[in-house]
Amino acid sequence: MASILKVDTLTGVTTAGSISVTGEGNSTTTNLQQGLAKAWVHINMSTAANVDSFNIASITDDGSGTFDATYTTAQATANYVICTAGDDNTGGNSDLVTIIGAPTNQAQLGTWRSAQGRADTTKACASIHGDLA
Repeated sequence: MASILKVDTLTGVTTAGSISVTGEGNSTTTNLQQGLAKAWVHINMSTAANVDSFNIASITDDGSGTFDATYTTAQATANYVICTAGDDNTGGNSDLVTIIGAPTNQAQLGTWRSAQGRADTTKACASIHGDLA
């Protein structure tokens, strides 16, 4: 018989924002909050559109191949991690999404296209991991 647990809110007992999850093999525990993405974004830079996102308040087009994704809730410090990916889907172009800056209130990203330099891409994506303010 399968067990089902349905809840609207999980809160840690000793610290409200801290819940540990036992890993595979019962050998380690992981802090649930530390393992979650705190923000992510998928942008079509060619149309300056936020295709989909989480914890992103706005997108700013800073010119060819550069944009800012401003967080709804800022990061606690500038010591967080941004993982990026990009693809243009046209003419065999290869796009690299790079981190220009990472202040606590936004991810400043740029795209670099092989043989062209900075250029807008149809698919720029970023996942942000760290602690929220």
